[in-house]
Amino acid sequence: MTAQRHIPSVDSLLKQPAVSELVNLYGHVWTVEAIRQVLDQLRSSPELCQSLTTDSIIVTLRQKLESQASFSIKPVINATGVLLHTNLGRAPLSEAGFEAIGNLVGAYSNLEFDLSKGSRGNRSIHATQMLKQLLGVESALVVNNNAGAVLLILSALVKGKKVAISRSQLIEIGGGFRIPEVMRQSGAKLYEVGATNRTHLSDYAAALDDGAQMILLAHPSNFKISGFTAQPELHELIDLARQYEVPLVYDLGSGALLDTSAYGIAREPTVQEILAAGADLVCFSGDKLLGGPQSGIIVGRQTLIARLNRHPLYRALRPDKLILITLSAVLLSYLRGKADSEIPLYQMLSRSLDELKQTAQEVLRQLGQGELQEGQSTIGGGSLPEESLPTWLVAFSTPLPEKLCKSLREQQPPVIARIQKNQVVCDLRTIRPKDLPVFTKSLEKALIAIKEKHEK
Repeated sequence: MTAQRHIPSVDSLLKQPAVSELVNLYGHVWTVEAIRQVLDQLRSSPELCQSLTTDSIIVTLRQKLESQASFSIKPVINATGVLLHTNLGRAPLSEAGFEAIGNLVGAYSNLEFDLSKGSRGNRSIHATQMLKQLLGVESALVVNNNAGAVLLILSALVKGKKVAISRSQLIEIGGGFRIPEVMRQSGAKLYEVGATNRTHLSDYAAALDDGAQMILLAHPSNFKISGFTAQPELHELIDLARQYEVPLVYDLGSGALLDTSAYGIAREPTVQEILAAGADLVCFSGDKLLGGPQSGIIVGRQTLIARLNRHPLYRALRPDKLILITLSAVLLSYLRGKADSEIPLYQMLSRSLDELKQTAQEVLRQLGQGELQEGQSTIGGGSLPEESLPTWLVAFSTPLPEKLCKSLREQQPPVIARIQKNQVVCDLRTIRPKDLPVFTKSLEKALIAIKEKHEK
């Protein structure tokens, strides 16, 4: 209790020159609140008061204010081997995306201004023009994510009407997004056809005979159904939709524009193939296999997209300038034929085993500990389920693997690793080459910290 009597008051601390500097940096109200929090912590923890000094309190106060004033979203080093890690922001943006943001965000822009006419323009035109040129479509529209794209399509085109969809495609993706629930929210009426494992063309025809006004296909991006299965061919469904004069909409999910089989993984249907087959609308994510920012992209018939553009819900779902700027930069890489060399996702997919092995060996050489192991990288992000790529790992045996992972997360920048067979392993495929020096240094610090704790 004696030590606690020497805890200074708020006013006495505010008179300290070092605290006055903090007030200038962080403001009076914020600093006073931080002082109170620090002092309350001291009062509730007598053991902290044993070596109490004014200087030590100010050091703690400065650390608290620095922590509170820093961005809670920060860059991390992804050593998990999951390329599209949903919890880590999915697709990392390209250098071109960074440059575009730097050039445009700090200034005014012609986001909704027509420079040729000198009057108000349409923000959607920027990405739309690139998508039309890249995919050869009549029109395109960008919203803030693909779930929003599905919701807008259903709300604008078939509210109060029946929509035919196979039972095998009533999917749920991360975050509890379910096709049936989106349908209910949009006002569309779900018309399930077929069985979980087998759906036939006649099932769709029966739904259309019963008044269904749209065929909706949802690509099962994050799971597979195998065994005794059946689905009509896409061209058969398109012919059926034409016969009944209803639109066929394909929710493609991940939205690949490149042939994924060229990178040693399963072939994902591309947006271009679905459009060429005759789908009326195709929607897909911008932040998965496209390799861009979170967004939902809708491409296809101009008459249908014009209705989406006019719908009141579009204003709630439209993207801001950051999405449009970074998406445009990514699309430009595709237009220039340099997507595989400029977009980080495809750079990671393209890294050879020899390169990864040499990199891992160099990391282990610098650390002087750990072991080299073969492993598997995964795509993640609800894309290409069960698909993986061979890789090389650096692995560390420790009696406290969870604590080593925690110590890695406490580094600057944090390193996110994984535990495998009671070892902490880091996959070199998902670590950018320019991050290797700081990654190696962080590993070294974390390993030393864990060793010291264990010895104590």
